[in-house]
Amino acid sequence: RQRKSLSRWEGVCSHRSLQQEVQVSCSCAVSITGASGGGPTYHTIQSVFCCCCCCCTVQKRATRTKINVDTDADLETQYSASQSEDSYAPTWKCKRKKKLHVKNKPLPPLPAEAFADYTKNLKVIALYDFFARGPSDLTLKQSEEYIILEQYDPHWWKARDHYGNEGLIPSNYVTENTKSNLETYEWYCKNINRSQAELLLRQKSKEGSFVVRDSSQQGILTLSVYSRSKGSHGGDIRHYQIKKNHLKQYYVAEKYLFSSIPELIQYHQHNAAGLITRLRHPVRSITSSSPATAGFSYEEWELNPSELTFMKELGRGQFGIVHLGKWKTTIKVAIKKINEGAMSDDDFMEEAKLMMKLSHPKLVQLYGVCTRQKPLYVVTEFLENGCLLNYLRQRRGKLSRDMLLGMCLDVCEGMEYLERNNFIHRDLAARNCLVNAEHTVKVSDFGMARYVIDDEYVSSSGAKFPIKWSSPEVFHFKKYSSKSDIWSFGVLMWEVFTEGKMPFESKSNYEVVREISAGNRLYRPHLASHTVYKVMYSCWHEKPEGRPTFAELVETLTDIMEMG
Repeated sequence: RQRKSLSRWEGVCSHRSLQQEVQVSCSCAVSITGASGGGPTYHTIQSVFCCCCCCCTVQKRATRTKINVDTDADLETQYSASQSEDSYAPTWKCKRKKKLHVKNKPLPPLPAEAFADYTKNLKVIALYDFFARGPSDLTLKQSEEYIILEQYDPHWWKARDHYGNEGLIPSNYVTENTKSNLETYEWYCKNINRSQAELLLRQKSKEGSFVVRDSSQQGILTLSVYSRSKGSHGGDIRHYQIKKNHLKQYYVAEKYLFSSIPELIQYHQHNAAGLITRLRHPVRSITSSSPATAGFSYEEWELNPSELTFMKELGRGQFGIVHLGKWKTTIKVAIKKINEGAMSDDDFMEEAKLMMKLSHPKLVQLYGVCTRQKPLYVVTEFLENGCLLNYLRQRRGKLSRDMLLGMCLDVCEGMEYLERNNFIHRDLAARNCLVNAEHTVKVSDFGMARYVIDDEYVSSSGAKFPIKWSSPEVFHFKKYSSKSDIWSFGVLMWEVFTEGKMPFESKSNYEVVREISAGNRLYRPHLASHTVYKVMYSCWHEKPEGRPTFAELVETLTDIMEMG
């Protein structure tokens, strides 16, 4: 029995390519232990002896067994995981013991969550800090990565952070985290035009300051660079279009080709290679302010008045008094107190739900309303530089033509978004646009004029406004459309290039109607070039179908901006 047992064990060892010498007497179990140190591996064979009368004495005899192991070989070739534990289990049995059969129990099934493939979920990086405003929100920290679990609507998404916390976040606070996404780079400024880029670069006023921004041609980018060149007063700014050849390689100078824009920027940060200077200092367009969210939280439109703090009066408008305030003592807001009888508030509430879902960088964001008690409050985004009309008048002689054109383009972009969403403003004018801390102009009070009970409301200065901004089909037939908004936009352009003058200032509303019906139009402001005046004049075509769309105007104005 001893010899048979030994020969069986030697067979196993031989199968494993083990060369060994073993001395065993009576065995009922054999085990192998080993140690490896990078060279030959030595194993110890331990045998447990027992006598036939079951009066057991235990001895251990160890023999060093040398195994030559190829260092490049996988250990699994020596001890294959595919073999069951029974291969090593002894088959001998004692007289008074039954053979032990080991049966592996199946593991419990994994929960369904374990099979969820989160690698397929959208991964984003936070562009701004966002502090949770309620129990359903998730706090965002700038530059950290998050996983998007569900996109509830275009403005609010469910996300998870790296700690496993989940909640809702505003979609305009994050961007897809990929190397090809330019928004993750500090030198990319998405929503700025030529004049805004020049203003940023002159404020930085450092040799090699630069930004990359969207060009007038869709899908094309422009590299704007500042240099303190000799003989130029206030520095020199050059605008380079980043082009792409038939091999989809990017370049500014044709000799230097790159497979991606980040690679192009990285190269020119070390080599001028055809540029006015090498790229030294990337400039951020937004330094402190984060964008407005579509409501304070997902579908939280009805606000509690007790959560509003009134700070100071900002002015009086067509609906009532406007106050600077705070929501929950944290977020600055503008609170419009609607005078009783000034608005048909029942109808307005239905429209307000749609208006609050409109979200664009060039629109003043509507945050919510308070309608469960009188007076009715409308809560909107607060913009530090106030009304565009006052902004123009206070800075007469200090604004360049490019800056004036940039203001018109800001308004046009906001109106193009409304046009695309089949929304009519009905009262577009400089007084209904606001300016933020970065001097970006945003369209305000869109759709509100529909619910004004008095068709000819009176401003704080006592002048009656709407007729002078109205198209023929509006003052004759009260027929509003995006094309009537186009007419009003032409008048707004005239306001901007006259730095806040009153259109038809010496004429009454009746005289204005007669002038327009006779084919007369506003004159060309001296700050407006013939090209710019041609654009505003195209907005005043007698027939609506003869006027351009806001989409066409955005393209035209952007081209003029790029031409300088």
